[in-house]
Amino acid sequence: MINASNIFVKYGDRVLLDHANLVIGDKDRLGLVGRNGAGKSTMLKIIARYQSPDEGNITRPSGSTLGFLHQEMTLPKGKTVMDETLTAFKEVKDLENRIAEINDEMAHRTDYESEAYSKLLEEFSAANDRFQILGGSAMEANAEKVLKGLGFKQKDFDRLTDEFSGGWQMRIELAKMLLQQPDYLLLDEPTNHLDIESILWLEDFLKDYQGAVIVISHDKQFLDNVTSRTVEIELGQLYDYKAGYTKFVELRQDRREKQLAAFENQQRVIAEKERTIDRFMAKATKTKMAQSMKKQLDKMERIEIAPEDIAAMNIKFPPAPRSGQIVIEGKDVVKSYGDLMVLNGVDIKLDRGDRVAFVGQNGQGKTTLAKILINEIPQSDGKTKLGHNVSIGYYAQNQSDALHPNFTLLETMEQHSPPEMRTKLRNILGAFMFSGEDAEKKVSVLSGGERARLALACLLLKPFNLLVLDEPTNHLDIISKDVLKMALNDYDGTLIVVSHDREFLTDLTNRTIEFRDKQLHEYIGDINAFLEKRALDNMREVELQDKKAKKAEETAKKTLTFEERKRLMRAVSNAEKKIERLEEEIAKMEAIMAEESFYEKPDYPEEMKKYNSKKEELEKVMENWEAAQMELEEYGE
Repeated sequence: MINASNIFVKYGDRVLLDHANLVIGDKDRLGLVGRNGAGKSTMLKIIARYQSPDEGNITRPSGSTLGFLHQEMTLPKGKTVMDETLTAFKEVKDLENRIAEINDEMAHRTDYESEAYSKLLEEFSAANDRFQILGGSAMEANAEKVLKGLGFKQKDFDRLTDEFSGGWQMRIELAKMLLQQPDYLLLDEPTNHLDIESILWLEDFLKDYQGAVIVISHDKQFLDNVTSRTVEIELGQLYDYKAGYTKFVELRQDRREKQLAAFENQQRVIAEKERTIDRFMAKATKTKMAQSMKKQLDKMERIEIAPEDIAAMNIKFPPAPRSGQIVIEGKDVVKSYGDLMVLNGVDIKLDRGDRVAFVGQNGQGKTTLAKILINEIPQSDGKTKLGHNVSIGYYAQNQSDALHPNFTLLETMEQHSPPEMRTKLRNILGAFMFSGEDAEKKVSVLSGGERARLALACLLLKPFNLLVLDEPTNHLDIISKDVLKMALNDYDGTLIVVSHDREFLTDLTNRTIEFRDKQLHEYIGDINAFLEKRALDNMREVELQDKKAKKAEETAKKTLTFEERKRLMRAVSNAEKKIERLEEEIAKMEAIMAEESFYEKPDYPEEMKKYNSKKEELEKVMENWEAAQMELEEYGE
């Protein structure tokens, strides 16, 4: 186990960790949580011995291994993705070389009865056993499996690491660490640069991990799925809970309520005793008794309650001006960068009040399309059109980096503010947890989370009816994310949000658009509806593949009976007729919905339900048609 004892860290006048203690077991699944700046990353660095505390020490079993994924990692240049990943197997490579050396030596020796030869055989056996335990014979296969799980394609393996962005390089480091399988795996915000599919894969991988996992994350769902113990850092103290994140929140509230009740009860007892002592001290006959009571009171172990760190943003977006019914539309949109095509003839339309999530693997064009739609960058081909009276609020993925470092917070706000809002700027900064003196700070001294809050504050200065947010939660802590989500749920305009945070997206949007293979794939509902549908699709695909493989084993070629062929052809024909009828009905409904007056009708919600029901029915009929058609084609019909 790892034992962190009496850890004390102080920066200037601020005590970050106040004689904290922490024990980490060999199989622990521990989530380290707390507000931005609370000391989580510092604690992780101290555990990994990347940083020394002012006081205290860290002990770890000799011979144990530790892997630490942190935010400042850099890769050496000049290696391919696969070659760099395979550096994780240094011990395996050394064993492989030694086994080869021993083999060569034994091939030339003839002293089979000597003690030296016997020792050489023992070394060979031990090295070979260790090589097999570490998976030496499957190095490349395991590396390939992990790289693909983290989102790399086969064609990426031979590309140089230099060609990839910092986020993708972080994935390579994570892959190396997972392959090394250290006894203690320390992960600082591992999901920051991962898309949803890669996060799901990582969760599954960590569930079966043999060593201890200690993770810092602002992704509540990831914490719930990976950890079973939560340690909160709050105002220099560590609070340990034997529970995942959601249960921890309940236990934390219960602990504080009981602690507060005990504290208040003790304060009443102390106050009453002090009044009695004061009364007795005034009487000469009871002075001795009063002094005795005071000694007892001084010896009482006082209950201390840490002041709760409840600072949170207070966000409310201005009411959205009314736009036209069609807010934004794109037809046959193509975007390519040189020979690299990102989007290939995609269509998209957002109506007033739509709330849409853009999801998919990194590099599939989510940010690109968002920028095209709001005229930040041009498309290579196709058309886009903003609707009537559309005003745009845009939060870019690197929005906080675009802030001028030499401006103060107040100057930054003034730069983005219309004249009529100038008198309210300090109040808005206060709502984003920047106190009076903070307004005069330079942007350059702010943390990543503080810059993100400032960039969001700038969004509140003007009213808009189309809000486009690209990874808005990247630098926000859990409490700040919750506050932003509440504000977005109250926002009455049209919303596009690019995010990989499942909990943040849950119940936030009513449409989900997946970017895959240069195309858009739309799902009705929020992120959970999308994930359920994708899981079913994947399961169906696996089942179909298994079914095909089984049939191939049974017979090289099988013919359908007359009755089977007749049944399948009837199913195809009936499905095609139904598809045609449903498409006509949906087209008529969409023509009516395109009229401005449609949304003023009292039966508008019921009509929308009918419309969505028809679309779901069409999707099911299409699936039935596809299954019957595939079966016919499979047998050459």
